[in-house]
Parts: sequence; C-alpha cells; structure tokens
Amino acid sequence: MIRIGHGYDVHRLCEGRRLILGGVEIENNGMGLLGHSDADVLLHAVSDALLGAAALGDIGKHFPDTDEKYSGADSLELLRAVAVLLGENGYSVVNIDSTVLAEAPKLAPYIERMRENIANAVNISADCVSVKATTEEGLGFTGAKQGIAAHAVCLVEREKI
Repeated sequence: MIRIGHGYDVHRLCEGRRLILGGVEIENNGMGLLGHSDADVLLHAVSDALLGAAALGDIGKHFPDTDEKYSGADSLELLRAVAVLLGENGYSVVNIDSTVLAEAPKLAPYIERMRENIANAVNISADCVSVKATTEEGLGFTGAKQGIAAHAVCLVEREKI
C-alpha cells in the first residue's frame, strides 16, 4: 500500500536567531527563524508530510511547543524520531519533494547538504530527496522578508499486515 503526505510550515524571521534549514546553518546577517525548537521550516514540513501520509498526526502532536524538552530542539533529531515512528507502524519512506519559499538568502549553495541530511534522517538515498528553493518575487510575507515557508510532499509504503 502506498500513501501520499503533504506538509507545510512557516516561521517569522527575527534578529538574534540562527537560520537553520534542512539541518544546515545558513548565514543570514543575524536573522533567523523564531520558534520553540530551532524553527527549521523545511524539516517541519517534511515531518508533517511523513506523519500525514501515515495518518499519525503532526509534529505539534508528537513534539508540542508547550513541552520544555523541545525548547531549542534540533529538528533533524525530530525528523529521525518521525522516521522511527513510521517504521514502528510498518511504513517506509519512498521519496520526498520539498520547496522552500524565501526571498533571501540564496539557498542554492546549501541544497545538496539539505538533501543529504533529510535522506540520512529517514534512511533513504539522497537521490530520493528533492529540495528546491524559490522566491515569491517580493509578494506576501516571504517576499517582504518577514518569514520563510516550506512545502513538502512524500510517498510512503506500508508492508502488508
């Protein structure tokens, strides 16, 4: 059985935070994403896509921002935990396709490392992970450089029970 999942996340940009996307720290003139964890919108969208495909809820259910143990959490560790949860429920990841919406900074130099991080976290080949980046040409909150968003879709398969 195969299933498709979709995930979306957004965080506001603010001063004094590190910018982490796809588990990679990116220089952005002292501007990072505001959130309870490391606010990695890409990994949050990927995690939600995977959890959604398996009908296991979302990252807020499993890693609530009301729980102090997730304060400053590394989203790569959260994604690894999602992969374990999928495995415990008989699912394996087939592929992941994602898009980051950010006016700045340019993400092309970081894309391969992001792909590798995601692939390693969910135990698939990097050639089964796509990470793309786009701007919104000055439109909306991402275009105004107020925040960064990400979408992800995935395909998972489940062993016959």
